[in-house]
Amino acid sequence: MADDRPVLAMVLKGYPRISETFISNEIRLLEEMGLRIRIISMRRPRESFAHASVSRIKADVVYLPEMLTGHWGEFLRRNLRQLRARPVAYLKATARMLRQFVKTRRSASLKHLLQAGYLLQDPASDPPAAHFHAHFAHSPGSVARYAAMLTGLPFSFTGHAKDVYTQKPAALTEKIRHAAFAVTCTGHNRDYLERLAAGRTPVHLVYHGIDLSLFSPGPPPPLKPPYRILSVARLTAKKGLPTVLRALGLLAEMGLDFTCDVIGEGEDRQKLEALAGYCGISTRVFFHGAMPHEKVLDFYRAAHAFVLGCQVLPNGDRDGIPNVLVESMAMGVPVAATSVSAIPELVTEGETGLLVPPGDPEALAQAVHRLVTDAGLRGRIIPAAMEKVRRDFDNTVHTARLADIFRQRAGSPPGIFA
Repeated sequence: MADDRPVLAMVLKGYPRISETFISNEIRLLEEMGLRIRIISMRRPRESFAHASVSRIKADVVYLPEMLTGHWGEFLRRNLRQLRARPVAYLKATARMLRQFVKTRRSASLKHLLQAGYLLQDPASDPPAAHFHAHFAHSPGSVARYAAMLTGLPFSFTGHAKDVYTQKPAALTEKIRHAAFAVTCTGHNRDYLERLAAGRTPVHLVYHGIDLSLFSPGPPPPLKPPYRILSVARLTAKKGLPTVLRALGLLAEMGLDFTCDVIGEGEDRQKLEALAGYCGISTRVFFHGAMPHEKVLDFYRAAHAFVLGCQVLPNGDRDGIPNVLVESMAMGVPVAATSVSAIPELVTEGETGLLVPPGDPEALAQAVHRLVTDAGLRGRIIPAAMEKVRRDFDNTVHTARLADIFRQRAGSPPGIFA
């Protein structure tokens, strides 16, 4: 039987990506809630494996050429077909692209328009989408916006962190005000986006949350040395891992017996391994690289404490609420983190975890020391943290709300995804 449900086109930077499990979980749940989704990926996967949940997604995937070089002929052919199909819309989009290029002098403006035209003339994009939604407000948001301009259809986006705070406010304001609505994953972001929207575009707060059924803590490890400390993060500057390593170095100087497992990959790996050596903890810290979710769970179950040192970079890049903190709390592992961005929306100091200022290894070392040695503190924090996650970060609840937003606001007439 033919599937006559309208298509929600999700424009992503890359798919699948190990560091963006929250997106694949959202897509899977939206499908289970009855929405028909097509994934538009601007990059092919860069990892050799994917989380098991990806295999449950049924959506077709359309990959766009990442670079114009080597694909000029097909880009031009498809965009000429789009120009002939809707000449007025294409010329308006081109005028908008030229204005953007004059402001920024960046070729990305042209690329995003050409990628939108390429997408719309792709045989795999049949039946046509009814609505375009981008995860991330920067490049995916631009492609989704041009696709909407070329077709006359609505678009929306989910803003996360880097994509929100590294854009110039004027550029982001223009994008918000042309969107049917915007979604974001933290209250911190919502307040910022609502100021830019100035009441012209609805901004919805929808936490990512986690699949609570996947995070079942086992018996806690005995609280005795060597204490096992865990950090899960991309090895990149905004995660603040140098602060974590310096804090661990201070713990070693204090005589604390511990090991630390670092799970994740990134451009800073060699620097971080060298810093671990400089801090005298290279035999205590183990860099495991990226790994599937199923294996990470074993590390959560063995850990006495979780630590992350997130910070805001000079260009504005930052985290929102790292899902690994939510996961750790759900697994009964107490967390020490920094009080930046939206992390305090999850971690309340002294109640559901410990918070310290960013870039302060001494304070972070003291927090971790308390988490692994103070049984009374652990007895208060761990159950409160687990309850916080159960109450406020169930991804089924939040994705159902997102599905309702699509049904109520996307497309014309209202209720197109009902």
